Parts: sequence; structure tokens; C-alpha cells
Amino acid sequence: MPGVADRDGGPPRDSERKQPITMLADRVLVQIPVAEGERKSRAGILIPATAQVSKRLGWAEVVAVGPHVRTIKPGDRVLFNPEDRYEVDVQGDDYLILRERDIHAVASERIDGGTGLYL
Repeated sequence: MPGVADRDGGPPRDSERKQPITMLADRVLVQIPVAEGERKSRAGILIPATAQVSKRLGWAEVVAVGPHVRTIKPGDRVLFNPEDRYEVDVQGDDYLILRERDIHAVASERIDGGTGLYL
């Protein structure tokens, strides 16, 4: 069968080869940092990852953007609502797919001439 590896270590199967991913339209592919689980309050109280906080926004790093995304670039950090997301597993890594309109803020090294907070 073409594309299937022999048991003695032949070429990799078609399903095991890495393929480039292109985001479409206004979609943004982000990855949440692994250390986002537990957090501490200002008073030093440890809050477990399982604690429910109503309407808490989260930060993630942008991995790829679609061709119609105007203000976000790969490498930026974005603030989004965790309820407005689609999860996807790519080669064993977890990512989220967001729409540009669902992103509330962007933290970036670029200076676009606007005013804002420094994070």
C-alpha cells in the first residue's frame, strides 16, 4: 500500500507527516501557556485551576493568523473570553481557534502609535 511504512522502519505513514496549517478568513490560532492553571491572589492565596471565576478573561500567545486578520500578528499575546473558543489538537499540542472580533486586547512589542497600558 503506498505511503504506509514497513515494520522495519521504512518511510513514515502519510498520517504521521507534518503538514503546514493555514488559517482562513479572520481566524486566529492561539496556544494557552501551560502555567495558566493555578494562580495566586494579591493576598497570596493559591487559587486552583478548577475554581470557577465568572467572566474571567484569559491570555494566550498567537501562533498563526488568517489572511483577513488586520491587527494581530504571530507572537502577540491576546486577551479573550474562554467561553468563545474552539479547541483543537494538532500533533499532540492543544490550541484554540478564535475569531479576530472575539479578541478584546493585544499585547505586543510593536508600537502602532496608539495609547494604552503597558503589560
